[in-house]
Amino acid sequence: MLRIVLAEDAVLLREGLVGLLERFGSQVVAAVADAEALIAAATELEPDIVVTDVRMPPSFTDEGLRAALTLRQTRPSLPVLVLSQYVEQTYASELLNSGRHAGTGYLLKDRIGEVTEFAEAVRTVAAGGTVIDPEVVRQLLEQQRGPLQRLTPREHEVLGLMAEGRSNAAISRALVVTEAAVAKHIASILSKLDLPPDQDDHRRVLAVLAYLRGQ
Repeated sequence: MLRIVLAEDAVLLREGLVGLLERFGSQVVAAVADAEALIAAATELEPDIVVTDVRMPPSFTDEGLRAALTLRQTRPSLPVLVLSQYVEQTYASELLNSGRHAGTGYLLKDRIGEVTEFAEAVRTVAAGGTVIDPEVVRQLLEQQRGPLQRLTPREHEVLGLMAEGRSNAAISRALVVTEAAVAKHIASILSKLDLPPDQDDHRRVLAVLAYLRGQ
């Protein structure tokens, strides 16, 4: 059972998220409405994952994100899933940069309606995975700058699915190819993005980082 600290200022959405998360077997140990309360609860309760809105009182800009980054300064491995009303690519990149080997997720709030997929995203991030909203992936594909231009159309597809947190098996099912073919594509992607060979355990996250930055 995952222990979750949830931060969302909208009462109805907050209560709905509590119900959804607990329906899928997690325990929401604290549900708060502002960044200060989020930092206090996560520091005291040491949850398995923090799920937070980006924009909260008082200024409704990036308080939730800043609180998550503050928490990671003292606990770099803390898994964080951020929810946003709009695509803000910088937020996703900042989160990924803030915690080496830490689970990180960035989802649009619209994705909450896909309850099974949302619950799976929470589990993936809590387990140390990376989950990026498909809409962020789509917008980044449209930019195609820097090293990403080296990738073939199929490699773009594979990297997009990696950014969504898909495993090799899940990617092979989505693209109707073998897992061996997926592994070959991923090896090519990592090579084309010039990822160092001494960071094998972290290379998929580094690939997603490069993807998010659009470099």
